[in-house]
Amino acid sequence: MAHSPFDPDWLKHFTDPYAVLGVSLAADERRILKRYRQIAKVLHPDVHASTNPAMGEFANQTLARLVNPAYQRLKAEKTRSETLATLRFKVRRLSRENTLTAKSESAQQLLQVPEPEIEIFYEQALLKLGEQQYDSPEGFDALTRQIIELNLVYLKRKMGEPIIREKRTGLVTTSTTSRVQTGVDSSADPSAKSSKPSVNYAERHSIRAQDYMKNGNYNAAIQELKDALKIEAHNSSYHCLIGQAYLLNQLPGMAKVHFKQSLKLDPNNVVALKYARQLQIDLKPDVGPRQTPLGAEASAQASPKRRGLFGGIFSRS
Repeated sequence: MAHSPFDPDWLKHFTDPYAVLGVSLAADERRILKRYRQIAKVLHPDVHASTNPAMGEFANQTLARLVNPAYQRLKAEKTRSETLATLRFKVRRLSRENTLTAKSESAQQLLQVPEPEIEIFYEQALLKLGEQQYDSPEGFDALTRQIIELNLVYLKRKMGEPIIREKRTGLVTTSTTSRVQTGVDSSADPSAKSSKPSVNYAERHSIRAQDYMKNGNYNAAIQELKDALKIEAHNSSYHCLIGQAYLLNQLPGMAKVHFKQSLKLDPNNVVALKYARQLQIDLKPDVGPRQTPLGAEASAQASPKRRGLFGGIFSRS
């Protein structure tokens, strides 16, 4: 560390409360509270008091001077919006001054990933960094700085697009509906005024799923995409998208099933090809009875437990 922990020069580096808690910029109050409770549990004075007094002191100071204020800042919608606005302003200023650089590997990669993969890459990188964020004082310093940088790069890539943080009701908004409806222009053809527009319901489900994924609600996204596939079972893009949702939801077995099916339907699907290589999927033709992706839930591997904060075990949000 360049400065002693908790001196003013050190503390000024940790003004991003999202990074301090290690939560996504798209996190809602439920995810923020869950992460806060996980951190508060491992930073509790009783955890290190008898085994490692130095770590106990660091934990107490971190909880009181960084974690608790960060949670207070993010638990209300108004202050979350203010915080996000401040971070956006910082990104605009750094971009204008040409001083927004990516030093960490994850931030450098986020600058380069294709547009459709920004969300999933950001969430996965954040999850990986957050797993060990509170393992040690040195780890907290290094990993939190990387998360701060990752957040700024993410905002740079997403600048101009709203980050959806509100809880969704499952209803399709008017603007969304207008994007997925196709029909006859009745103003051009008076005889067609009584014709009903043709609605692509599968695409509606896909759009809602992508909004859920941005908000971190992967179970809801998976359900929407299942409904989309019931309508268009041979759509490579939907299989690829549900594969990404399963991967974010820590179900790599189901993700592989759908990435493989996506490539069967479209061998040139660039995103599916990337994840097939990443997951080392065997793309050779299947031998024996085939199992449809939507019927493969029972055989998918269960979500593995992860090594938690300070070595503890907890399930993923």
